[in-house]
Amino acid sequence: MLDNQIINIRSEVDNWLQSFNEAISQQKNKDESIKILSNLFFEDSHWRDILALTWKIQTVSGKSKVIENLYNKIMEVYAKSFQIDQQRTLPREVIRAGKNVIEVILRFKTKFGNCEGVVRLFEDQERKGSFKAWSLLTALSDLSSSDKKNIEQYQNIIEGPNWLDKRNEDRLYKNREPEVIVVGSGQAGLSIAARLKQQNIDTLIVDKNERIGDNWRNRYHSLKLHNQTHVNHLPYMPFPSTWPTYIPKDKLAGWFEYYVESMELNAWTNTKFIGAEYYENKKHWKVKLKLSDGTIKIMKPKHIVMAVGVSSVPNRTKIPGLDDYKGEVIHSADYDNGKHYNGKNVLVYGTGTSAHDVAQDLYVHGANVKIVQRSPSMVVNVEPSAQLPYQLYSEGPNTDDCDLITISTPLEVLKKTHQLLTEKTKRIDKPLLDKLTRVGFNLEYGEDNSGWQFKYLTRGGGYYFNVGASDLIADGKIKVLQFSNIVNFSSSGIEMKSGEKFDIDLMVTATGYKGQEYVVDELFGKSVIDKIGPIWGFDDERQELRNMWMQTKQPGLWFHAGSLAQCRIFSKFLALQIKATLDRII
Repeated sequence: MLDNQIINIRSEVDNWLQSFNEAISQQKNKDESIKILSNLFFEDSHWRDILALTWKIQTVSGKSKVIENLYNKIMEVYAKSFQIDQQRTLPREVIRAGKNVIEVILRFKTKFGNCEGVVRLFEDQERKGSFKAWSLLTALSDLSSSDKKNIEQYQNIIEGPNWLDKRNEDRLYKNREPEVIVVGSGQAGLSIAARLKQQNIDTLIVDKNERIGDNWRNRYHSLKLHNQTHVNHLPYMPFPSTWPTYIPKDKLAGWFEYYVESMELNAWTNTKFIGAEYYENKKHWKVKLKLSDGTIKIMKPKHIVMAVGVSSVPNRTKIPGLDDYKGEVIHSADYDNGKHYNGKNVLVYGTGTSAHDVAQDLYVHGANVKIVQRSPSMVVNVEPSAQLPYQLYSEGPNTDDCDLITISTPLEVLKKTHQLLTEKTKRIDKPLLDKLTRVGFNLEYGEDNSGWQFKYLTRGGGYYFNVGASDLIADGKIKVLQFSNIVNFSSSGIEMKSGEKFDIDLMVTATGYKGQEYVVDELFGKSVIDKIGPIWGFDDERQELRNMWMQTKQPGLWFHAGSLAQCRIFSKFLALQIKATLDRII
């Protein structure tokens, strides 16, 4: 960017911020302020707040609603001093959702603490030389009340407990209760536990598995992450720069164990969370844990964070007619590898990620594989198409700045962004998609062509990042069958409408996973799920994921899930809310 362009950008941003700060001055009356603000936002503007002004995660759209709500909340929390954050990526011209905008990282203060934000400006075509805001993010960065860690002075202790002695004692919880119990030790559980640890909040992770990382370690043999390493860091400890682009499951599992030790997180493995009951008068839970030796342990935390993931309980829905088949049937969650199926005939039901990966692994091990499609699916080549949504992380800003910019995109703008990306991926992947269509694989691209990420955010699946299975299907090496063309099941296989009969040695049902509501019902009872409502998927009013990373209608119950990047980003805000609740700020 040329120097004069930088000067012009800085000038436009300074002018906008000067007017904005004038509008929110405590000395001005509301009518004056609203009038100034009205000239600073477009009609189709959006404001997303993450705790900074509302103690909620919510998005408001439309200029009149944005201005009214924004002004009132700014006055309530005494927000002030909105300015360019000189320590972060400086204002620059970028393209977002097809628009050329000036993107600015901000900092400001409220009565609760330090805040950060992002505003996107572009020129008003009806008033040349006037730049207005298209979107604004306001997000809490840290609380004024947060404990500051003291610098530990070196002490030459000859006798008495050393660091390891203290750590081992701390893990036992002999004479104290944890303030927070985190259920699950995947990326969700570890990220929130690490954030809470840095807020000096006593936190215990419990996991039913034998080892930390088993939620990845125990998956099928060939699994790797399908997005790139530089996007997936956990809080405070980025992956080494020497790591492979796509992390193998066992390597990630080992890192999770290392992370727990390095971050000094308290974790009990071989520990099953049986259930919990909330005591409203005492403001704590009564939690039942089954320990590794079979004994029942009662603990009384003030908060529980459910970090069991979007896909934790296999959906073992019976496929109509399958009861007539007498051979081996397993769910994809129980699949390890195909080494025992060389030369065998295997049918895989489903065309999501698990189904494709299982089918590919079976083919590599010499099985004769057919995949059954029950409904249309989306296929995206892992490179470059599946990586397009993460381009920001390769643009230059550091991870913290990329995270902030990522969450600054309101839902409507995000949807437009992914519609554009979907059209781009269809063009890039056209040769593969055409071949898939020719062999009878039915394709679709999400609601309103919004693509795979919205499929993930609304239903947790329904797409596949092609790392080879689609090529095998397109080349006829893995045959695709439509479920509607299966006439019936026999004791040994299936019969098609065409009259073809296939003997099958193994059927793998990749029928997905049950929603988190199922887990809540099992562990907390129907009354709790009735109280809090659906989890995941979008709330149309708030334009945010339902019950995620925010206080639910059940006091002391929180949900944390998603990709490694989502868990890294939103663990920060979840920890701040728990801290504020413990400190009785909210």
